[in-house]
Amino acid sequence: MKLNRLATLLTLGLALTTLVATGCKKGPGYKTDIPGRTGGGTASSRPLTGPGLGQPLNSPDLAGGTTVTPIDPEYGIPPSAKHGHEGWAEDATALAAESVHFAFDSATVRNDDRAKLENVASYLKTHATNAVRVEGNCDKRGTEEYNRSLGERRALAAREELVKLGIAPDRLDTISYGEDRPADPADNDGAYAKNRRADFILLSPPGR
Repeated sequence: MKLNRLATLLTLGLALTTLVATGCKKGPGYKTDIPGRTGGGTASSRPLTGPGLGQPLNSPDLAGGTTVTPIDPEYGIPPSAKHGHEGWAEDATALAAESVHFAFDSATVRNDDRAKLENVASYLKTHATNAVRVEGNCDKRGTEEYNRSLGERRALAAREELVKLGIAPDRLDTISYGEDRPADPADNDGAYAKNRRADFILLSPPGR
């Protein structure tokens, strides 16, 4: 009788020891599969992605399969078909008189410059094989990065007005030079006003 009791106690003791050991032991952990990736991985192992964080431009987003909008990695702005007509002949004089100017720290096209945009649109309508590159510029005030962004917004604003006037978007490239290409290098308000502008460069197809 005593032996049976002792055996029962020993059996219970071993069972408790096993239970405690099992409860304290760490299991394999739970892994969260990342959509779009094979092999799985923990949630914390997912790399930071997105513009400027290592994700290729125009690549599917890992989470939802959507396409990431291309972003200029240096300034964080859309490139807006900057280089749609590479290799085309450039003429900086044909539309030089049509440059539009902007108020300080503004990317809004002024009413008194709309006639110039109409002239550019009219030219393009009668020269169907040509395109235009709209170049945004700024005065020297502000940081280089801010001026590059502001110059892009000015170029985009002029481009948008040309589209409204009936010019196909694929005939209009944009680029920003920020403060790098002043029309007047002087350091005064008159020079600054000249430098806050968007220029129009006429582009012709190769061989034309």
